[in-house]
Amino acid sequence: MTYDLAIGDRAYSSWSLRGWLLFDAFGIPVRMHSARLYTDEFSRLLVDYFPAKTVPATRMPDGTVVTESLAIAEELASRHPDAGLWPSDPKRRAVARVLAAEMHAGFVALRNHCPMNLRVSYTDCQPTDAVLADIARLKEIWSWARRETGSAGPWLCGAYSAADAFYAPVATRIATYNLPVGPEAQAYVVAHLAHPSFRRWRAMGMIDGADQEFYRRDYPRRPWPGPAPLQAKAVDFRPSVNADCPYSGKPVTDVLELNGRLWGFCNPFCRDKTAADPEAWPKFMSMLAAA
Repeated sequence: MTYDLAIGDRAYSSWSLRGWLLFDAFGIPVRMHSARLYTDEFSRLLVDYFPAKTVPATRMPDGTVVTESLAIAEELASRHPDAGLWPSDPKRRAVARVLAAEMHAGFVALRNHCPMNLRVSYTDCQPTDAVLADIARLKEIWSWARRETGSAGPWLCGAYSAADAFYAPVATRIATYNLPVGPEAQAYVVAHLAHPSFRRWRAMGMIDGADQEFYRRDYPRRPWPGPAPLQAKAVDFRPSVNADCPYSGKPVTDVLELNGRLWGFCNPFCRDKTAADPEAWPKFMSMLAAA
């Protein structure tokens, strides 16, 4: 059973992030097909995903194209009822669907003033009254969801669900633009930044093409508030500890350095996504531990 997912720039496309999480966070394998936003290659990509006008768009194993992240979530939940996209408890499931629907349709001021950018974090973004109103609404419905579902863990409706995947890009906006939220909401943001699937997505986003000028802002910067990655760097090819790539099993052609040792990969993308955040990649960390 093979799915194909069309996405835009990982660092900037918030809807693409949702699409990815609906697969990766729930253990559903998918093949990725990406194109740069605001380029001809993006429109060419979508030709193969009609009737999609934007990303994410998914081609199901039977060839059906499903557009819009909410539709993708529902279709995956139907096809993979044991994956846990929605809570099994009826009340928790209802709350999760309410949350996802409001995120899908709302928070326009926040989206416009604070477009997703996973490559930077700012000390302040001068939020407007409308943005602050959106933040207040987020805090309100997140607290409501926890009360209604009795969620005692980091997520809104018990275990991580599609509702949390829908709010992941909002969490990154709070992190990027240092938006004012209270302790409860901030703890939810921190949980998102540490989530394994999100860390893998951000690691790829850090090396996924040049910066997009549309997303540049002149606010003062600060370090990214998520987990600090291990310090690894790409280096010129030299013999590595491993002969085969930990991901593909193919022969090593590209190398990074970590803790004074050299580790090899089958292409620059495998190397660079690992260098961006080594701990995001279980197969690499397993290789590291075994050595």
